[in-house]
Amino acid sequence: FFRKTYGPTGAYNALPFEGARSWSGARPELRVIGYDAHGVAAHMGLLRRFVRVGEVDLLVCELGLWGVRPDLEGYGINSMRIVYPVLQQLGVRFAFGGVRQALRNLVLRLCRNGLATVLEGVRVRSTLADVYLNLPPTRCENVILVVFPIGCSMSDWPSGTLIERNGPEL
Repeated sequence: FFRKTYGPTGAYNALPFEGARSWSGARPELRVIGYDAHGVAAHMGLLRRFVRVGEVDLLVCELGLWGVRPDLEGYGINSMRIVYPVLQQLGVRFAFGGVRQALRNLVLRLCRNGLATVLEGVRVRSTLADVYLNLPPTRCENVILVVFPIGCSMSDWPSGTLIERNGPEL
C-alpha cells in the first residue's frame, strides 16, 4: 500500500517500505485503516510522544503514514474526521504531522475546513530509524507542519521554528 501510494511522490518516499516493512520510523501506537472491495483504501498511524517546540516540552500525538490509494485521491476521503474522536480520547492537546513538500497541495486541501493549521518554515529534528556508521544519528528536515488543536486553541501551540522529536519520525 505505501509503496504504491508514496511512489508517485518520488522514489525516495517509497524506499522505506521496500520488502515487508509497514512503517518508516517509529512504530505507530494506533492505526486507522479504511478498506474497500479492492483492499486498503486509506491509512493513518498515530503515536503519542513528547516533543520540544522551541523551549516547551509538549505531549502530542504524531500523525504519520498518511495515505489514500492513488485511484481514490480527490474523492474527499478524509481520515481526520474519523481519527479526531480518537485523538480526544488519547488526552493530547495537539496532533501534528510533518509532510514533505511533494504533499503540500494534499495537506492544504486537508486543512481548508479549518480543522488544522499549516505551519511552514519549521524544522523537525529526529533520530534516524536505522543506524549507519557513515551517517549522523539525527537529521533535521524542513517540512510542512500540520497542527490539529485537540480540545484547545491553536494559539496555545508554542512558538518556535524547531521541533525536537524524542525518537524517529512515524
